[in-house]
This record gives sequence, C-alpha cells and structure tokens, in this order.
Amino acid sequence: MPEGHTIHRLAAALNELYGGQNLHTSSPQGRFADGASRLDGQVLLGGQAHGKHLFLPFGPRPDMPLDDASVTWLRIHLGLYGSWTFDGDREFTAPHAIGAPRRRVGERGEHALKGGGGSALAGLKGGSVGVDPGEDTERTGADSRGCPAPDEWEPPEPRGAVRLRLLGRHGVADLTGPAACELLDAEGVAAVRRRLGPDPLRPDADVEVFVAKARSRRKSIGELLMDQAVISGAGNIYRAETLFRVGVSPFRAGNRISEERLRAIWEDLRPLMEYGVATGFITTVDLDDVPDPLPPDDPEAGRWYVYHRAGRPCLRCGTPVAEREMAARRLFWCPSCQAR
Repeated sequence: MPEGHTIHRLAAALNELYGGQNLHTSSPQGRFADGASRLDGQVLLGGQAHGKHLFLPFGPRPDMPLDDASVTWLRIHLGLYGSWTFDGDREFTAPHAIGAPRRRVGERGEHALKGGGGSALAGLKGGSVGVDPGEDTERTGADSRGCPAPDEWEPPEPRGAVRLRLLGRHGVADLTGPAACELLDAEGVAAVRRRLGPDPLRPDADVEVFVAKARSRRKSIGELLMDQAVISGAGNIYRAETLFRVGVSPFRAGNRISEERLRAIWEDLRPLMEYGVATGFITTVDLDDVPDPLPPDDPEAGRWYVYHRAGRPCLRCGTPVAEREMAARRLFWCPSCQAR
C-alpha cells in the first residue's frame, strides 16, 4: 500500500495539473458513473491529503471557498491495488503512474511519461538524457521525442477497469483499483478526518495528539505506528526505519514509552516523510552510515537501515537484522540497537 508521502505527492500533482480547470470526468468502468456525472464540468479547487486519504474539492467556479455548500469533495483511498496513470501532450508534465502495485519491493513507482513533458513534481526529470524537451520539428508539430503538440494529442483508450477519468486541457488521469472512491460534503470529509490520527505532513497536525493516543494504549509501538487512528500516513517502511533511528524496540507498549521518546519518533518521522514528498521515494540512511563501498549483495544498505535487510548486518552495530510478522506485516529491527 502506498505510504502517506505518495498521497501528498499525488494531491500536489493533481492540483498542479488540473487545479482551476473545468474537467471532463467519466467512469469508463461504470462503477462510479453517477459520481463522475456529478463532477463533470466542475472545477478542481485543489488537492489535499490526510494520511492515505486523498481529498479533491470540486465546485462550479475556481474562486469558491472550500467551505461553500456547493463544493463537492471526492475522497479516494488507493488501498493495496489502486493507482493513477497519466498521459498527455508535451505541455502535460506528469509521471507515468503514482500508486500501487509495485513490481519490486521499494520501487518508486513514478517514471516519466515517454510522450509527455516529464513530471509535475520535484525529483523527476522528463524526456531523454541530452534532449531539449522544447525542441520541435517543423513538419509534425511534435518535439524530438515524439511528444504531440496540444492540438494533435488525443486521449488514449482506457486501459483496464478505469473507475474514474479526469480529462483536462492537456492530459488525462485514470484511476484504477481504489479501495474507496466516493463523493462527500464538507461534513463528510470532517467525519473521515476525525477518525484519523494526526498526519506529520499536514501543517495542522498536533504531535501531542499522537503522544496522548500512543500513551493511552497497551499495544506495541510497532502496531501503533501502523494504526491510522493513532498516526496517519506511516507505513511499513517508515515504521521500521523510524523506530531503528530513534532506538525504540518495536515490541515496547505505547503506555511504557515516555512522552519524550514518542515526540522523538514524530520528529524523526516528519522529515523522512517530507523527503519522500520531495523526491518520490523513501531513503532513511544517514550519509555517514552508508557502507563504502556498497556491498553488491546488499543493495538496500544505501537506502534503509533494517527494512528488507533480514539477516544482514546492522549498519551501526553489525548485529544481524531480525524479522518477524506483526499485525500481518513483515517487521524488521536490530535486536541490539533497539533492545529497549
């Protein structure tokens, strides 16, 4: 399942690509036909994320306040299999896809469009190395990479079971396989957010809410960091890496961890997730801890301390990284660095 930084990147991408535009919306699959019909012709007013939930407000005019009663909110949760794919002309700058499924463990999942302008987001470059994206051919109107001019591009036929298609002036975004895709009013959005814990990537997040929730529970902190009602957005990789970096055992109960250490978990997690938003992938190893040279049989040692490194030496103490199942997910930790 995509972690929270991916959903924040997605919100930013959709806002950049479509914000302020009247969009044509449809449901090629048919399962969201009524919702797509309600949104058709409306203006996308922005994009927000809270944890792993994406919220897109639509209204009849681009200058509408988000609390206006005529604003309709689209809520999407990608779940395990949901993803967005993009296509467009040379003025449409987007990755090929954002979301799941990944083909390989830890794969970024965001590759530049072959026929578009690259990416709407920092951390990705479009086009081929050494090619000027703006270089045009006089005869066809396409650039040297074959990217079509705006008046020559045609939306591709939907591929797979497309729940929702957003079509703007320069490109299309197709949603497939989401766990949730529904329309809400402002109160419905507020009700969803009340069920969620604070999101470290949101400016309105309160670390003290996380501390209080964790301190009130007897479950292990390894379970609590995956509980979206306690803290929103963290997934399996962030759980393992943050607990290692702070030196907390994943088996220690939340009510047996000091407020200071819980705040340290939050303060470590936030910049890691911010880096994920900026770049599109997760890396957590401090430069001083990266092996030099990088072991050829341990490629993850340059990205992660413990995640997916079971049996390999801890980058700080050399103890073999341990693995076991927790809450139906694979958990990784260093028994020495995280003894308490």
